[in-house]
Amino acid sequence: MSRRRDVRDKWKLKRWYTIVAPPVFGEAPVGTTPADDPNKLIGRVIETTLYDITGDYMQVHIKLRFQVIEVDGNVAKTRFKGHELARDYIKVLTRRKSSKIQGIFNVETKDGYGLRVTVMVFTSYRCKTSQKKAIRKIMKEIVEKTAREQTFDEFIQSMIFDKISAEIFEQAKKIYPIRKVEVYKSKLLTIPGPHGPMKAVVLPPISR
Repeated sequence: MSRRRDVRDKWKLKRWYTIVAPPVFGEAPVGTTPADDPNKLIGRVIETTLYDITGDYMQVHIKLRFQVIEVDGNVAKTRFKGHELARDYIKVLTRRKSSKIQGIFNVETKDGYGLRVTVMVFTSYRCKTSQKKAIRKIMKEIVEKTAREQTFDEFIQSMIFDKISAEIFEQAKKIYPIRKVEVYKSKLLTIPGPHGPMKAVVLPPISR
């Protein structure tokens, strides 16, 4: 009985906190979690989808990761940590007798955030190695230029809401017929600090 009572008492000490998306996503609620100390939430990562934020079912394949950086009252505020498209979605885009061109680029935004960005280009038909190389060069130039010229929040919007994809599509189709372009994945690597970039630490995910 004593052990059961101890468990109940520990749960009574815990408060429930609402986790909200970063301002760039309208600070929409994305989950709740209990904690006996709000400081224990700092650094935790929650996974959700863009559909859960916008209500647009066409965005259900876009998985988002947010990291808790501050607790204000019973609200846990977050920072964008990265995103990834669902594997089933990518599988549908991958077809025989066509090419999938992938590029992985480390970039830094205008305000000093470092990210690793993975872009995929799907061609209409199978293309040559030289054409793949030319398309990958376009991908790299556009992703790096966009990051250089935009703040972290602006760059997130460009990745998630297809601005970068559309720009790559327009340029790459001059090299070879293109079927689809996707920013498949991103990961926050570093955040700006008072003495230079700081590593963005990830702790285990908390459930929604």
